[in-house]
Amino acid sequence: MPTTVMRLVTEANARVESLNADQTAREVSDGALLVDIREDDERDQTGAIPGALHVPRGLLEFKADASAATHLHSFDPSRRTILYCASGGRSALAVIALEALGYTQAAHLEGGIQAWIASGRQTDVPA
Repeated sequence: MPTTVMRLVTEANARVESLNADQTAREVSDGALLVDIREDDERDQTGAIPGALHVPRGLLEFKADASAATHLHSFDPSRRTILYCASGGRSALAVIALEALGYTQAAHLEGGIQAWIASGRQTDVPA
């Protein structure tokens, strides 16, 4: 019997490390890589967390895998990496994908950029 996307997200959230906005900000100031996995139109609507690397969800594995020709050097499986999306569903699923690639310190921003904004933190309008 097939599952649902909400069930997949619920299961992912039970498995992965979730951080709130304060924890995320603290870890980014300590050198964690913050990755925005949303699409361009989403970023245009709400802005982005300052300093976040933009890698749309559909390209994440191709940019994070060191053996891929499209690998971005910012990605390192041993580096603390925090993902975020709009509300936390895609980023929870994406952490599982990074873990499959050998990332040992991946987490996600619970509630996504919506939680970031609700906490009173600033966003930048992407260029």
